[in-house]
Amino acid sequence: MARILITSAIPYINGIKHLGNLVGSQLPADLYARYMRARGHEVMFLCATDEHGTPAELAAAKTGEPVADYCARMHGVQADLARGFRLSFDHFGRSSSPQNHRLTQYFAGRLAENGYIEEVAEKQVYSNADKRFLPDRYIEGTCPNCGYDKARGDQCENCTKQLDPTDLIEPRSAISGSTDLEVRETKHLYLRQSLMKEELAAWIDSKTDWPILTTSIARKWLNDGDGLQDRGITRDLDWGIPVKRGEDDWPGMEGKVFYVWFDAPIEYIAAAAEWAEAQGRPEADWRRWWRTDEGAADVRYVQFMGKDNVPFHTLSFPATIMGSRDPWKLVDYIKSFNYLNYDGGQFSTSQGRGVFMDQALAILPSDYWRWWLLSHAPESSDSEFTWENFQASVNKDLADVLGNFVSRVTKFCRAKFGEVVPEGGSPGDRETELTDDLYIRLRAYQAHMEAIEIRKAAGELRAIWVAGNEYLQAAAPWTAIKTDPETAAMQIRFSLNLIRLYAVLSAPFIPDASAALLKALDSGDDWPDDLPAALNRLAPGHAFATPDILFRKIADEEREGWQAQFAGARR
Repeated sequence: MARILITSAIPYINGIKHLGNLVGSQLPADLYARYMRARGHEVMFLCATDEHGTPAELAAAKTGEPVADYCARMHGVQADLARGFRLSFDHFGRSSSPQNHRLTQYFAGRLAENGYIEEVAEKQVYSNADKRFLPDRYIEGTCPNCGYDKARGDQCENCTKQLDPTDLIEPRSAISGSTDLEVRETKHLYLRQSLMKEELAAWIDSKTDWPILTTSIARKWLNDGDGLQDRGITRDLDWGIPVKRGEDDWPGMEGKVFYVWFDAPIEYIAAAAEWAEAQGRPEADWRRWWRTDEGAADVRYVQFMGKDNVPFHTLSFPATIMGSRDPWKLVDYIKSFNYLNYDGGQFSTSQGRGVFMDQALAILPSDYWRWWLLSHAPESSDSEFTWENFQASVNKDLADVLGNFVSRVTKFCRAKFGEVVPEGGSPGDRETELTDDLYIRLRAYQAHMEAIEIRKAAGELRAIWVAGNEYLQAAAPWTAIKTDPETAAMQIRFSLNLIRLYAVLSAPFIPDASAALLKALDSGDDWPDDLPAALNRLAPGHAFATPDILFRKIADEEREGWQAQFAGARR
């Protein structure tokens, strides 16, 4: 049994996330966590809400709530939606937690002790109307690269170019809209990443199994232009983790907080500490996942994220851990994703374009969305959500292939043999041939899941479903029963065991449907390590209940209605 630590990029607190956010980190992380648990491994799956920085302050200002109240409320909303999509976190934490305050201040102190923090005087935009320095995201303007007129001071959402506030054309305050801005001097702390460039490069080069997308982005940031730059880790904000060196005050940094991109990844560790406290466990129980001197040396740590998060997770967060010179666990594998686009454009939280998690669950249960998103995961390139493709995938894969097989077998059995597994004769050549084929496909499915090749795994799973349909069509028990009821009974017994096999294998993708099938079959969910035994698990005389329709088809009128409903911005 292996020990596997899994973290998903933590979502910003500012609003409900769209399907592109979901498939870019949390959902594939859940797939992997569910699979690894099913194989008997010990899993710790952590996520949290990212609650500091300008997005939280701006969002709270729009609702008129104190920022702490806003964050508490939205954490509850995001946790509920995570449960709605059946995301099986061991803990869903908060970056504003006391644990993250302590750990962030601890890391800052250790980095300072080891010479990796520098105090820098810099020029920053000050808003006379707002009477405050404006962090990067509080400044909007026109992108000098693509002309997008709502670019932020840190990055253009349209073309993704990294920016400085002074790069913007016609900059304005995102708080008041005022253009009465000036540049003033202020002091901030910088993480001296450049001192660790060679160490980081050697570490990244050692990760020969990482996806090309991950390593190419990391190397680009390491080597392009002037190479790896030192990065500011403090901001002039009211909301955030106060700047301290461990438990001690930091002279000259009064009134400042740590930059969200410094404290947010540390929340991965803090979330484990939150988990332990919530469970009434000792500190040793979470430290065994994160400290290599306390048991984490044998842990495999896997991160999931969208490609825009890769630089911080391959450079800044590892620099924080390495620079502490403490034996903290470094990531072993980073699974990064391209973007999921929406119907000819882009999903956008700020612009409200696309289907959001709450809207999706109001339309259809989570399994419908999980299957489409995972089977179309943007692994090697960007992918696109279209309503036509979604309808076709649901109707063909879930309703016609899997659902139809379950319905035909269970209803035929109920009509001819009752709701018990029939005895009949012994399996013949056709069943042996299918078992051999399924053995090969099962091994391929497991290999893809272990390699986190999600689309390939989904394709293999669908092929396993198809094999059962082809078997049933060729065996034709509805014909055999007329002249050879013993053979027909055996075929149905074999097919009922196929349904159980499908339920177990499909659980990481469609957990609700799988649970419903296993409940109807009154069976456990142990993994089919011994495939022939698994295909005989439901013995003659075993009672079952004919399940309800597993998946319904999406009608053309429904699809057209949803297309119209989500054609514009989210209202």
